[in-house]
Amino acid sequence: MSATPDVIAHYLQAADEKDFQALAACFTEDGSVVDEGKTYVGHDAIRRWREGTVAQWTYTTTVTGTEQVTGDRYDVAVHLEGDFPGGEVDLTQTFTVSDRLIRRLVIG
Repeated sequence: MSATPDVIAHYLQAADEKDFQALAACFTEDGSVVDEGKTYVGHDAIRRWREGTVAQWTYTTTVTGTEQVTGDRYDVAVHLEGDFPGGEVDLTQTFTVSDRLIRRLVIG
């Protein structure tokens, strides 16, 4: 992943390792995640969101590309395979970074 901030790499590693505390710590205090039409704000809500996702589905994630869209926004293309409906999907995770932390993540 070229030109990707360390915090995004840490987020992806924490997600792979199912380290929910470390994952939530990658966000600002008021950071948010938008996933499947729902918004989760703050460390506790983000941690619970990720725990719920992992409890519901088993899947693997492969990063297929990264692009810096603006000075603080990065699109990370990921390929998921697992036991969710359809079994396979390509998504873009759009990260907005502020002060070396993730301010917003939109998964779509």
